[in-house]
Amino acid sequence: GDHCYLSREDLKIAVVMLFGYKPSKSETNVLMENGTIKDCPGVLLERFASLMGRKMSAEDPYEKTRQIFRAFDVHCRGFLKLDDFKSAFKRVAPRLPERTVLEAFRHADRDSDGHISFKDFENVISYGLANICSSTQNKSLETASENNTSN
Repeated sequence: GDHCYLSREDLKIAVVMLFGYKPSKSETNVLMENGTIKDCPGVLLERFASLMGRKMSAEDPYEKTRQIFRAFDVHCRGFLKLDDFKSAFKRVAPRLPERTVLEAFRHADRDSDGHISFKDFENVISYGLANICSSTQNKSLETASENNTSN
């Protein structure tokens, strides 16, 4: 399939960006084991979002969201422009298609002014991850049922 995935190195960078620390070798191993599927060279982006969503909900979500926002807001403007978004995603998920990044930006930019406020960003993080997780689970269920019927 045409999946987006994170290599081991991408995964470590993404954890640094999201949580502000470099994951240990054992944590990286666990994430790689839990996030990869057969014949895929890395962690699927959907699996990563699901795993990180669980990790984030176990921590203070507001503070984590604020940290991520600050990491994206490299110019310290208090809002994100498309370029900020693109460069952040390029560091976190370099193989992610640009159209996916644009869709995410449009989704986050609720009033279409070309800026994403912290509030908009917070909505995307809380609702976006939930949507990604639920759609991933649905796909997993569909795949599982397809696999069962093909036996």
